[in-house]
Amino acid sequence: MIAPFIYLALIKSAVGFCAVQCKPTPKSIVSETKAELEALAKELNPTIGFYDPLGLADQNFWGKTEEETIGFLRHAEIKHGRVAMAAFSGYCVQSNGFHWPWPMTMDGQSFDIAGSPPEQWDAIPLNAKLQIVAFVGFLEFYSELAGTHYMKGGTPGKYPSFSDTGFDKVMPVDLYDPAKLFSGMSAEKSKRGLAVEINNGRAAMLGVFAFMSASKIEGSVPALSFIKPYAGDYMQPFEGNFNLF
Repeated sequence: MIAPFIYLALIKSAVGFCAVQCKPTPKSIVSETKAELEALAKELNPTIGFYDPLGLADQNFWGKTEEETIGFLRHAEIKHGRVAMAAFSGYCVQSNGFHWPWPMTMDGQSFDIAGSPPEQWDAIPLNAKLQIVAFVGFLEFYSELAGTHYMKGGTPGKYPSFSDTGFDKVMPVDLYDPAKLFSGMSAEKSKRGLAVEINNGRAAMLGVFAFMSASKIEGSVPALSFIKPYAGDYMQPFEGNFNLF
């Protein structure tokens, strides 16, 4: 099922995809200030520029420095954007009836579940939901422990390679570019690609919430009047089929 990404977009647990080297290399320290954040915002969207109505960039989260706080904010936005892009794509795919051809469960239950994407999520077994959450939780756990942390000089959005810790014996390919097709990408092209990714992620976050609003409040998004209504509760993703005992 692809629909679970809609719910995962609402929490911090997300998968980061970023090109990495197969072998450990000398670590370069990345440290960004508010001034650099403002410059990046102007590059990403010259019309809007730097927009921080809550003043998050001026805070020192958990008593950390400005650079550490901005590293956290940058990393969080990139990850949320990536999950939102997966959620947006998944919503479009599932709304049009596409699904995996093999059985969803060991007892032969099919992925062909009628209804809108959130209704499909409600219909899948609890164990399937727990497996999805557990797998994404593992990826989040690994990203926080391996490599150089994004609040300690690491690159925001970079997911550590499994080969860095020897875990490639279990997971032989990395999440991004498993065939190493883009390992020779220039720094300039990589920088531009990340900028495009951030903008697409922001658009996807707005798109996902537009889908959710249109399905709950008729007419709230006029351009999405074709979205099927959803009677469930988005804030209770385990409301359907929640039976532990």
